[in-house]
Amino acid sequence: MSVVEQDLMQLYSQRILALAADIPHQGRNEDAAAVVMKRSPLCGSTVTVSLDLDAEGRVADFAQDVKACALGQASAAVLGGAVVGRTRDEVAQGRDQLRAMLKEGGAVPDAPFDGLEALLPAKDYKNRHASILLAWDATVAAMDKAAEAAS
Repeated sequence: MSVVEQDLMQLYSQRILALAADIPHQGRNEDAAAVVMKRSPLCGSTVTVSLDLDAEGRVADFAQDVKACALGQASAAVLGGAVVGRTRDEVAQGRDQLRAMLKEGGAVPDAPFDGLEALLPAKDYKNRHASILLAWDATVAAMDKAAEAAS
């Protein structure tokens, strides 16, 4: 097996593939307070997030339609597993920590998003970073849209 093949095997580890196969809150809710679709121009991945916020600005209802590579799906799975009950600041902090982990060698994001550790091998694959961040960007944008609609 070549070095490139070994790198790809590590990148698509069993943990990443398990996350990608079991994305929480998969689907759409067109009646949600906010629906936002984000697309990665580099790879064509898309994520559509539908959500409602409660009176305190926390995610009350969440759905995501993920059309991405296994890395983007794994990232969305970690997000989906912990997003309900979170504030915009918490989600944005998780996204920013993920970005720093990928692009700057930063630490693994804090709990409840520490499952993103599975994506550490992707830091060397810059062409995949946009897909990995897509669900996070769509969620923060949807939270902003829902908060604006509520005010």
